[in-house]
This record gives sequence, C-alpha cells and structure tokens, in this order.
Amino acid sequence: MTFNPPKRLLMGPGPSDVNPRVSLALAKPIIGHLDPAFLQLMDEIQGMLRSLFNTENRLTIPVSGTGSAGMEAIFVNLLEPGDKIIIGVHGVFGTRMVDLASRCGAEVVEVHAKWGTALNPEDIEKAAIAHPDAKALALVHAETSTGVLQDMEPISKIAKEHNLLLMLDAVTSLGGVPVMLDEWGVDACYSGTQKCLSCPPGLAPVSFSDRAVEVLQSRETKVQSWYLDMNMVAGYWTGGNRAYHHTAPINMNYALHEALSLALDEGVEDRFKRHRDMSLRLWSGLSKLGFEPLVDEVYRLPQLNAVRIPKSIDEAAIRKRLLTDFDIEIGAGLGPLAGKIWRIGLMGDSCTSAHVDALLAALAECLE
Repeated sequence: MTFNPPKRLLMGPGPSDVNPRVSLALAKPIIGHLDPAFLQLMDEIQGMLRSLFNTENRLTIPVSGTGSAGMEAIFVNLLEPGDKIIIGVHGVFGTRMVDLASRCGAEVVEVHAKWGTALNPEDIEKAAIAHPDAKALALVHAETSTGVLQDMEPISKIAKEHNLLLMLDAVTSLGGVPVMLDEWGVDACYSGTQKCLSCPPGLAPVSFSDRAVEVLQSRETKVQSWYLDMNMVAGYWTGGNRAYHHTAPINMNYALHEALSLALDEGVEDRFKRHRDMSLRLWSGLSKLGFEPLVDEVYRLPQLNAVRIPKSIDEAAIRKRLLTDFDIEIGAGLGPLAGKIWRIGLMGDSCTSAHVDALLAALAECLE
C-alpha cells in the first residue's frame, strides 16, 4: 500500500515546508557512509553550519536525530553527576533542559520568568553569584512554546564573568535570526533541521567550542549515552581517518546539504529580513481581525508568532477547520498557555507572503 499524504501549508511550530530541491536531494542514490564522496559532503556540511552558527568551532556537526537529540548531546557530554548548572526557564524547552540535566545527575538551579517574557539577566546574575560552584549556564535562545527571543549579549557577559560554560538552544533561531556563537562565547549549542532550515526532521546541528571539547575529553565518568558520545562521534566527523561510529542517515545529510546551500545562497541578512518582514505582514493582518500578540515587540520572535485568543473564540475548532477546510496547520499553546494562544510559524520556506495571505484569508472566513 502506498501512503499519499495531504498537501498542507505548514505554519505551526515545525516542521516547516520543504523546498522542492531539498525533497529531490532526499531521492538521490544512496552511497556508503564511508564513501569518499560522502566524506566530502560531510566536510561541506560542517563548513556551511559554521557559517550559519558564526563560529570557527571544529566540532560543528549534525547529530543523527531531531533537535531533542541535539539537546541531549550537549547535556550528556558536558555534565557529570554532581555538577551544578543554572538553567533559565520561561517555556516548555527550558523545563526540558531541567529534566535532562537532572537525568545526568546534575544539581539544577532554576531561574524563572513568566511565560511570554524574556529572562531577566539580573536574575541570572544573582543565581551565578549565589552559586559560585556552578559549572554551566543553559537557556533557550528562541523559545518555541512562547515566541520569545532572548537577548544574548548580557547573558554572554554574565557567563564570561563567572566562568560558566554557556549552553544554548537554537532550534528555532538558526537560519531565521542571527546566531553568533563565537561573539557570544557560547560553548555548546544545538539546533534542528525542520524549523528555519526547511529540511525534514531527522538531524540536529550542534557545535562545541574548544573549551567544551576539553571538558568532554577530561571527564571522570563515561558519557551516559553511547550513541551521542562526542568523544567517539567526533572521530567519524572530524578525525583524519574517519573512524566508523554509527551509520549516518545518508539521504538526510543530502537534504541538509541542499537546505544549507539554499540558505547561504539567499544570503543570511536577506533571509533574516524576510522573516522580519513576513512577521510584520502577519501582525498587520491579525490586528485587523482583532488579535493581539502575547509577546512584547522588543523580544518578539519573527518566525514563531504567539497570538492571544479571545475567550469568545473556540480556538481548537478554528484550528481544526483551518486544517480540514484550508489545509493550513498552525500550532496550539502548550502548558499554561494551552487554549490561550496560537503559535503561527513563519519559518524558512513557510515564510512567504503567499503563506501569510492564505492564512489571513482563511482566518477571516472562519471568524465569519
């Protein structure tokens, strides 16, 4: 039996629509994971990822797995039992960081902010002063559950002043807004392919600074995950002799290579401007329909737009009708924001005027 999926406009929190060139790349002939041609592809992927991450980090690779695998990769490699870590929590993915760090046996110090707002650097500074034995600081750059973009400059200064390893979630930010790992002093960062890179889910770009590599190479205990142990995985991606670790998802790497090529061919500044412009177009239309943003403009994420839902509207019914009658997918709220917001994604190939206008027209019809 052949499965024929419906054609949707993907305007939720991910995945995003995939460019036809990326889809064609998935269908290219498979070759071995140690084939010289594939090894060359791996080198090119690493170079393009360094450009998007704005880093010279040698250990910058796509981990096999989705963005959550990237999260796990940096936590299990850099944290050992008994380590202390400060984690900023202002949405679902901050809470996942807390869960993962505790599974590594780390002592977690949580710094909270109201969902829909950014973390206050002063609160993080207080936590760093109160816990001088902390090893690391982790937070989410673009919180997918709320649509908040965190200003990294003051966070970067705090991490540097207190000699903290800086760990960053860039799953929704990479390719949509600037991510400046070297400038911000980020030691470990992870992202995903299915958001602003407009590639199918299945790989998680990660980057480790030289300092982070020293930490993972000098561990007293084994990394709790064999599959994600960067001491071994790095030998396949960056080693001179390319030692086999696990079979890489060959065709997914074809797709990522094509997606990265498209992003860099467009030009990163033009790509960032497109996301900003389409977000403004969306909010202009939403305001005319009577909707308001959850997030203040100063830290509003352009590629993930959190929309307050009036109590008079059955938000689930409208989302269902958008999908069934118009083939448009948008996201619901999570956690304390469930039933209170929509999450409208404008990411990568889903960030076009045609997408925005189609959604606005469909919403207007639903509201009638």
